[in-house]
Amino acid sequence: MKQPFKTIGLIGKYGNPDVSETLRLIYDDLVNRDLTVLLDESSASFTRDNPPQQVTLDEIGQQCDLAIIVGGDGTLLHAARTLNRYDIPMMGINLGRLGFLVDICADDMHKQLTDILSGGYLVDSRLLLHVEVLRDGQSILSSDALNDIVLHKREIARMIEFQTRIDGQHVHTQRSDGMIVATPTGSTAYALSGGGPIVHPQVDAMLIVPICPHTLSNRPIVVQAASCIEIEITHGGESEGQLTCDGQVNVRLNSGDIVRINASPHRLQLLHPEDYDYFEILRAKLGWAGHH
Repeated sequence: MKQPFKTIGLIGKYGNPDVSETLRLIYDDLVNRDLTVLLDESSASFTRDNPPQQVTLDEIGQQCDLAIIVGGDGTLLHAARTLNRYDIPMMGINLGRLGFLVDICADDMHKQLTDILSGGYLVDSRLLLHVEVLRDGQSILSSDALNDIVLHKREIARMIEFQTRIDGQHVHTQRSDGMIVATPTGSTAYALSGGGPIVHPQVDAMLIVPICPHTLSNRPIVVQAASCIEIEITHGGESEGQLTCDGQVNVRLNSGDIVRINASPHRLQLLHPEDYDYFEILRAKLGWAGHH
């Protein structure tokens, strides 16, 4: 028997007026069902006499048993990096464009909420990456990512040079514009435009996709999720490159820095309606023929 959700966190895209309206509708809907609702403090403020309780993302993780994200995939990516350590399930309501992660339409949300709150949902467990950047043996960054960890050059005209090791074994030394290490969830994001394969989210694997490599024979590699990937910046002066997690967390990289990537011990629990169809979303997002 699925446990009922009692305390629900609401997270919206910061300062977006369209989101405020939808948040208010969902808030009223949930309160009418006698549920406790906590609003993420960075969400648009409610203009009413009795505003709901506003809390941090960490407090949502500690106190809620479901998080509802209103906005786009970027809003969910941002929330997921904080909330994944609390093992709280998340569901996404998209405004406008269908997302890979936020797959419930705002027009349909009352019915979908009713179904999900009464146990009519699928649980989709997603792999997350954990990255650590080591400089002179000291950790200067530790972060999780749901889509990808991207190593890229800072200057337009220059390539960066780095060595890649998987489980301690040397794979290649390459000169390129950078490298993407992606989860299956992230295989339809930046890695796809870099020529990487689409990997179904239920496959536990990490993708290594070079960005504009100097050697054309340098192809994407897929390795098991239990692997440890190390990328060492081998050439150039200070501020040689930059590292980005899900396009949102940035750190400068210097020559000699080591970027170490593993599967995170946490996974993202994504809830979908029972009629969720991954391939239908792929067809819609990528414009494949054969729409029904």
